[in-house]
Amino acid sequence: MEQVILVDEQDSPCGVMEKMQAHEEAKLHRAFSVFIFDLDGKMLLQQRALTKYHSGGLWTNACCSHPRPDEATPAAASRRLREELGFETPIQKIFDFTYKAEFDNGLTEHEFDHVFVGLYHDAMQLNPDEVADTAYLSMDEIAKALTNTPEQYTAWFHIAFPKVANWYQANFQAYLTQQLS
Repeated sequence: MEQVILVDEQDSPCGVMEKMQAHEEAKLHRAFSVFIFDLDGKMLLQQRALTKYHSGGLWTNACCSHPRPDEATPAAASRRLREELGFETPIQKIFDFTYKAEFDNGLTEHEFDHVFVGLYHDAMQLNPDEVADTAYLSMDEIAKALTNTPEQYTAWFHIAFPKVANWYQANFQAYLTQQLS
């Protein structure tokens, strides 16, 4: 039984709960989202497997999930990159935010989301239980797609992308230079 870390609005732990119960009861819990870029500055998107418990078939950031109790959030983010996409790369936290999104199946994501970025531009081994497809798109292509076909993207990606785009505009070139030196 997979558990999530319940947190308050400051991300202080206040208990644990079975993952599906937390989503059924809309309990605030710790999560992470990883955004991966290639050397040209294109963002890696994944299409969630059709069998996911919510948002199946929708496009989103490279990966996202929940740290386990007693697991550091950066370690959990790295673990999920390996489990979902089959690669490892250094990641760096850039910000966090809280959001709440209700789904048609009665589940609610209410998450304190830690956002990480990394660089990767090599082969991947996709886990078909998690990922249906991947694509690298420019920030402009993603912004247009979110406007033209918003229903094809996850709820949290709509919220996180503008924040990541702001970071990208202000910091990506310096981040790229730092990572390549």
